[in-house]
Amino acid sequence: MADGWSTDTGEAVYRSRDAVKNLKVKIHIQRFTSTAALSQHLQQQVLTQQERGGIELDTLNSQAQSVSCVCVCVCVCAQYEVDLFQSEAVCQTPLERQYHTEIMALERTRGRRNRRIFTYTDFDRFTNWEGDSQSMVTQVKSNPTFLAHRMANVRHRRQDRRPVDSTFPKSRLITWEPSEDFVKTSHVVNTPVQTMHIMGDMGPLGKLGQKEKECLLCTIRADGNGVITIKPDFNKGKEPYRVETEGEKREVWRLTLENVSEGIRPEEKEREQRMYKDLYVRHKDYLNSLVGQDFEMPPPGILRLLVNGEIDSAKGFEYDNLYVHFFLELPHNWSTLPFHSLSGVTQTCRTKTIGKDDVAFFSYPFSFEAFFRREDETEESLPQWPVLYFKVLSLDFWQRYRNEGYGYLVIPSTRGKHTITCHTWRPLQTGTVSELRRFFIGGSPELEDYSYVRVPGTFKGERLSRFGFRTQTTGSVTFNLHCIQHARAFVDASTLKKRRQSVLDQLGGFSQQGSVYNVLEAFQRARRRMQEARESLPRDLINTTAQQNSESNA
Repeated sequence: MADGWSTDTGEAVYRSRDAVKNLKVKIHIQRFTSTAALSQHLQQQVLTQQERGGIELDTLNSQAQSVSCVCVCVCVCAQYEVDLFQSEAVCQTPLERQYHTEIMALERTRGRRNRRIFTYTDFDRFTNWEGDSQSMVTQVKSNPTFLAHRMANVRHRRQDRRPVDSTFPKSRLITWEPSEDFVKTSHVVNTPVQTMHIMGDMGPLGKLGQKEKECLLCTIRADGNGVITIKPDFNKGKEPYRVETEGEKREVWRLTLENVSEGIRPEEKEREQRMYKDLYVRHKDYLNSLVGQDFEMPPPGILRLLVNGEIDSAKGFEYDNLYVHFFLELPHNWSTLPFHSLSGVTQTCRTKTIGKDDVAFFSYPFSFEAFFRREDETEESLPQWPVLYFKVLSLDFWQRYRNEGYGYLVIPSTRGKHTITCHTWRPLQTGTVSELRRFFIGGSPELEDYSYVRVPGTFKGERLSRFGFRTQTTGSVTFNLHCIQHARAFVDASTLKKRRQSVLDQLGGFSQQGSVYNVLEAFQRARRRMQEARESLPRDLINTTAQQNSESNA
């Protein structure tokens, strides 16, 4: 009889923006007896014979069954609860008084049509039991886990909650050996959850309402975030669940769960979408009102550059315990605020072996702000961007200081995120004395001017010769840069939809690149007009002109 049953009794999680009161679940339980099993088996055998000889077999319907549609926002009372709450004197809470009113109204109308299926909620006086141990649904692993066993006590802490004294001795701020009652009363669940247990009365028809015959069929939990948990899940066309009672008879029941919630109508769905759209628009307007429209704008003709960078890592160097010293050089026509620092030193970092390289992860952040303004519009040289010079050093346990390498980084001229790896080198001296000094007591040749790594800013000649200067390639340093460019010309260009080639062209067209671009664009426009005029001429005129040109050449 194990075949034809669904053993996947795990919980299912759903998310819905609709109110939980609109959730309706149809519960169908049916006692599965040997007569019903034989009837079902014979009916399956004669299905193929019905097409041939027209044999018919009536299904034996001697087993008890019950069908109920449960709405999550409505509680269905058990038989003994109906008998108990008919008297208003036993009602202690507002919820029990509500039960009394509903039961009396039900008795005045038609009475109860279903007596087997009922529900419990968190605030009922009869829910002080362990949910996992009461479930009779056959599972693949019926034993609850340790976490489920402990969380069951937390879920029902409302029934065991007692007023406790809020004062406690300050000498015992931490309870190293908490008791079980202390865990129940002190544990706090951040998300409030509403729980409904759908129960079934598996007793005989004439003896309904016995506490020991109750069986947990389904558990539904809903929180304020729209998350609904159902255990077990809806059948969705699969085989029914097997429910086996305890005791001498050990009866077997078939359980089927079905979602019968009404779908939202098209006009309600459209109205809901309009409501959410209006809500989002209002929230956007509220955020815009908090931010405001008065943004700080640089003066006309000035480019504001903000760089938020990070020295990520360094690898490939000879010694351990590395640190980086860096500074930013601003070329001509660039400036910054007086209180902004353009230099810094990272922390000392030990290396970690990754693959074949020894890598030091600094993750050192830095930021700076600079302004560009061309003072001389007749200047023909191309503008230069700021340059970040850096020097990698090492300092060991014996305070031996060594130079590991020099490098530089040109700030990108485009906005956005950039990851750049810069290779380094260090100067060498002829002979072995400098290398012995570097190994034993530390120290190595250094550059007086860091900008000598590149072309120094103070160099005024035509060619920079480094003949005779010896260097050795060392490691590399990785930078992460986030560049932001701010200028009033950006707003004007987006408004007028102007075509620009570079950032500096938007500042007024001072650069040589902008002049060349304007000439090329004018040439392309003239060429297109010439082609359009040629295509508009008649074909015979073009052929006559071509013949005259050939005769004149002859």
